[in-house]
Amino acid sequence: MRRLLILTALACSLGVAGEPRISVSYSRFTLPNGLDVILHEDHTVPVVAVNLSYRVGSADEKPGKTGFAHLFEHIMFMGSRDVPVGKFDQWLEAAGGDNNANTTEDRTDYYEDVPSNALALPLFLESDRMGFLLDSMTEAKVNAQRDVVRNERRETIENAPYGLAPILIDENLYPPDHPYHWPTIGSMADLSAASYNDVVQFFRTYYVPGNASLVIAGDIDPVKARAAVEYWFSDVKSGAPVPPQPVPVAHLTAEKRVVQEDRVELPRLYMVWNTPAEFAPGDAELDLLASVLAGGKTSRLYRRLVYDLQIAQDVSAAQVSARLGSEFWIVVTARSGHTLSEIAGIVQEELDRVKKDPPSRRELERAVNQYEASFLDRLENIGTTANLLNTYVRLTGNPDYFNEDLSRYKAIDPSDIQAIAETWLPDESRVVLSVVPNGKKELAAAKEPR
Repeated sequence: MRRLLILTALACSLGVAGEPRISVSYSRFTLPNGLDVILHEDHTVPVVAVNLSYRVGSADEKPGKTGFAHLFEHIMFMGSRDVPVGKFDQWLEAAGGDNNANTTEDRTDYYEDVPSNALALPLFLESDRMGFLLDSMTEAKVNAQRDVVRNERRETIENAPYGLAPILIDENLYPPDHPYHWPTIGSMADLSAASYNDVVQFFRTYYVPGNASLVIAGDIDPVKARAAVEYWFSDVKSGAPVPPQPVPVAHLTAEKRVVQEDRVELPRLYMVWNTPAEFAPGDAELDLLASVLAGGKTSRLYRRLVYDLQIAQDVSAAQVSARLGSEFWIVVTARSGHTLSEIAGIVQEELDRVKKDPPSRRELERAVNQYEASFLDRLENIGTTANLLNTYVRLTGNPDYFNEDLSRYKAIDPSDIQAIAETWLPDESRVVLSVVPNGKKELAAAKEPR
């Protein structure tokens, strides 16, 4: 019933071959201070999602000063001029709402879901910390959150099984001066060395209205919602324009084999390639290739490694899309008693196979259907819809990119998958990481797996 209501709320018209065209209605305006605002009206449920996205992530940092974007995700909850410490969450919870935040290489998002009669509250809270965070920020608050982030790094990376693998991969996949070379959470040394003035300057540079987009989606009156945005954000100063960032190209000219000993019980293999940026040609094809290889129990790698040969405990593949360039990952955990050379040999066979012959039309249809089902499931949540509106406007300039996004996948032919695998997944241009138990380097993938 919920899906029926959502699809009814979407404006659908017949497109190519009589298929319904997904279109999410919106209105858009820009405040004098530069804040980009998108409003989407949907009265399916009495809930409003507020999504504020700043175009700043770890890619905007510099070597030696990493971790600032993620650190600010924490500092933004430490109070602002009119919001004492702890009140941000408390006031939202009292109104029946919730909130969270997320930082990536390319952006930092803050979002709240509230009952429709409480829209003014998240607008007040977000405007206060956008315009007046520095009024209450102190060196003690920065140091406290610096310690929180350092503990987070210890727990989620340094002391977690396989936790250092993504860092090792990116360090080998990108040159030292590339914005994706360092982790979003930053390095311990950089977090410790960051001065209070460094943090203040980072906020003044990137946390300005002209570097942000605000989406309000759900049970709203667009006229009243616009008036509320103008009321709460009109006194936020514009700040200086953020200079454009160069787009470097990352490309390996040789295969890199890396072995890491860790406190793990089972060896794990990672194969990772540089691939096209998000929404660039090839991005969608690699999404579908990941599904063909490891999307479910009937996929090629799962069937051979886990079901038939029973030499692997799990297998996954993914096109990890990002603005400056993406990554294609294949990850396999070996079963006890088996080596990563065995695993790598089977993975290589399946890669060679898909490069030589395209997947069957049935395999491709299954992958497309899986993606479409997942895509429509995301639209059942108004918060996810708000996030997609913000993602699309940031990457394409068009908030209503829903139909174009889905159409990329429906237009793909099996021969496209073959061509993209041959072009973007060469054997001589990838990182092969073996994570093995301490003292057992012999379990790593050998240089020549076949």
